[in-house]
Amino acid sequence: MKKVYVIPPVVGLLVFIAFYWNFAQGAAMRAHEQELRDAEEHKARLIAQAEARKKAVEDAIAAQAKRAAERAAAEKKKEEEDAARQALMDKRNQAFEDVNKRLRPQVDRLKTDAEDIKADIAQLELQKKQYVDEESFLRTFVTKAQENVKTYQDMLARIAAADKAHAEAEAAAAKAKKNS
Repeated sequence: MKKVYVIPPVVGLLVFIAFYWNFAQGAAMRAHEQELRDAEEHKARLIAQAEARKKAVEDAIAAQAKRAAERAAAEKKKEEEDAARQALMDKRNQAFEDVNKRLRPQVDRLKTDAEDIKADIAQLELQKKQYVDEESFLRTFVTKAQENVKTYQDMLARIAAADKAHAEAEAAAAKAKKNS
């Protein structure tokens, strides 16, 4: 019975060792292969990062060159626009000066005419005021004169009535003297 206790554990141990050995060999190989794959992946990642960095730098340089070209084009366009604007302003100013040279005498003549007309208007306004004042004076004078005429006519009528009454009284006195 002693063999039964030793043989199965030894056989089990040998089988275990074989599996372990096989696994250990495979595990070491797999670990070595995994390390190689990891190294290759790492190397590929580094290469990809380097390429990406290189592409980013190239893109940045291209974008910088594009911006510089756009900036130069924009500055050139702005300079052209400024030059065109200045040329237009010079033409406009020249046209104004030409018009002013041609029309200045006419403007001066019209200004003096306007001043003369203003003086004439002021004189006419003064005459108008005098005529209006004279008219109002004459209206009040005529009204007073008409009132005076009525007053004199009334007075003459009273005088005539008084004369008539006086003549009748003298006639009556003479008749009474004659009759007496």
